[in-house]
Amino acid sequence: MAPKKAKKKTAEAGSNVFSMFEQAQIQEFKEAFTIMDQNRDGFIDKGDLRDTYAALGRLNVGNEELDEMMKEAPGPINFTIFLAMFGEKLKGTDPEETILNAFKIFDPEGTGVLRGDDIKYHLMSQADKFTEDEVNQMFTNFPLDVAGNLDYKNLCYIITHGEEKEQE
Repeated sequence: MAPKKAKKKTAEAGSNVFSMFEQAQIQEFKEAFTIMDQNRDGFIDKGDLRDTYAALGRLNVGNEELDEMMKEAPGPINFTIFLAMFGEKLKGTDPEETILNAFKIFDPEGTGVLRGDDIKYHLMSQADKFTEDEVNQMFTNFPLDVAGNLDYKNLCYIITHGEEKEQE
């Protein structure tokens, strides 16, 4: 009886998980899944993770780290489980408007950009203080423009959508 129950639970999770995303997002996740499923068996396993890291240039991923990643899944990682795991991770992400409103506190004129020096100061001196390395890492991932400003509207879009807005 137990296997039937597990199957039913997976099917229920599957039917709900697809409603969490737009069709375009599901297609992007499918592409990512296909890239990660290096041996093309329909499941992402420890070997697939190791190969994916190697393809990204990280060759020294330890077995413990890979095991920890695999433990995050409730079972073998097929596409439905993969999608459910991303849904679970993204569930805690604030809506774009909420993140924008947080940045707007520092932008009373509504320019859409913040001075990099000001952001660095606030991140290193308020609440959960960032280290200088963490701030530099953020600026590496989200570079300042030539005037030394951070385009926070684009940053918010990337945080909530996972990619840069296409230029119109």
